[in-house]
Amino acid sequence: MGAEAGDVAGVEVVEYTDPLCPWSWGAEPVLRRLRAESAGRVRWRRVYAVMFDHDDDPPPDPAAETAWYTRYVAGVTEHTGAPCAARLSRVAASSWPASLVAEAAARQGAEVGEAVLRRLRETVFVLGEPADTLPLALAAARGVPGLDPRRLAADAASPQVLRQVRADREEARRPVPEVLAGQTGSPHPGRAKETADGGHRYALPTLLLRAPVGHRAVPGWRSYEEYAAAFDAVRPGLLAGAVRLPAAAALERYRSLTDPERLLLAEGSWPPPGAVRVPTGNGPLWLHPAEAAQHPAAPGTAGPPVPPGPPNETSKGVH
Repeated sequence: MGAEAGDVAGVEVVEYTDPLCPWSWGAEPVLRRLRAESAGRVRWRRVYAVMFDHDDDPPPDPAAETAWYTRYVAGVTEHTGAPCAARLSRVAASSWPASLVAEAAARQGAEVGEAVLRRLRETVFVLGEPADTLPLALAAARGVPGLDPRRLAADAASPQVLRQVRADREEARRPVPEVLAGQTGSPHPGRAKETADGGHRYALPTLLLRAPVGHRAVPGWRSYEEYAAAFDAVRPGLLAGAVRLPAAAALERYRSLTDPERLLLAEGSWPPPGAVRVPTGNGPLWLHPAEAAQHPAAPGTAGPPVPPGPPNETSKGVH
């Protein structure tokens, strides 16, 4: 559901994603720029595809699976330049908890939703501890400005949010025909993924632009220019142009920036005063000092949030 205000041009941008998807994490620099450039001109809607589903078969050897997935993520981040965790503790057991919390957060406003989704991504790609239970996903959002944590917990457990994420999952499994074939020009060409029931779901990320003149699909990991051409095809002038902010203002606006992001979104001398550098296995993450005071990956914090009590596993086997 997570949508931004706008749609003055009658254009909807649908972003098929998953909070725990490495290619979606790698696409964040360009997608952040596109969201900034199209703000107020389109309706931007996220659809959570549930990449790690509750009925996926458990790996016969979890340690071997984690080692394989660690190599896979490292390969993705080599292509995208995105940070990756120095150590990944496990492959996520389920995308449901993070998707439910992301959807619940978006109901508190676009900025809150963006910040919570970002924290959820960082649990796996910075901390190496995927938010794959509801307590972990809720803990990841701790300290986000403007967030009502009690409402977040209530909404994430509500039938309304569950229905929306279920609808998202189903929508992601009805891809447009043109993404059923692979596309060239990217290490992640975006061909729709086959599902266990013989169907398909969108590869992540995929943008689907819908307008009165028709639609354009941009699947997989793509350059800014390819996205911009699709925006221009559905309606010329949708993108406002460069949105780079002075370094300090960019870090205040986004609170968390990777090196690829700050090169697209910031200008001037880097790092700005007070920026907190968080090392990862593939380049740093830069935090605004106010974000660093709450962020579990920042130096001097206690590390990944681990809530009291046993993990809540009700998200598996129910949906």
